[in-house]
Amino acid sequence: MILSRLAHLDAEAATIPAAVLEGLRFLAATDFEKAAPGRIDIDGDRLFALVQDYASAPKAERRAESHARYIDIQYVASGRELIGWAPLDGAGTISEDAFADRDVRFYAAPAGETDCLVEAGSYAVFFPWDVHRPGCAAGASAPVRKVVVKIRA
Repeated sequence: MILSRLAHLDAEAATIPAAVLEGLRFLAATDFEKAAPGRIDIDGDRLFALVQDYASAPKAERRAESHARYIDIQYVASGRELIGWAPLDGAGTISEDAFADRDVRFYAAPAGETDCLVEAGSYAVFFPWDVHRPGCAAGASAPVRKVVVKIRA
């Protein structure tokens, strides 16, 4: 997992994997205030973005998940949320397995989950060995505009 801010991209670029850097550069070059919710194709199914608007919710209402075929860059364009993180090897009981159809597996209660505060301008990168629980409220429920860049692993 990587947690940082787009404002630090130039200073951190040399330490970021090339495919992730490509997604971050797309985020840095795009104005998401006027973007319509939905998919933005960057390079077909290899690299694309999903613009999402929603209200954050209590952590108990969000599900922990992992992906096998894609790396996620979860960028908060406006608002803020908590994203839970845990290593995949401590994910615990699988509550739903949709790897074949949707490249997602959900978990009941990952061990050692840590909450990360992701505010506007910040991003978190989740690899196939990371479990993450996005969309959690940091206090009261609030609107969030998020862009998830999907990178084929």
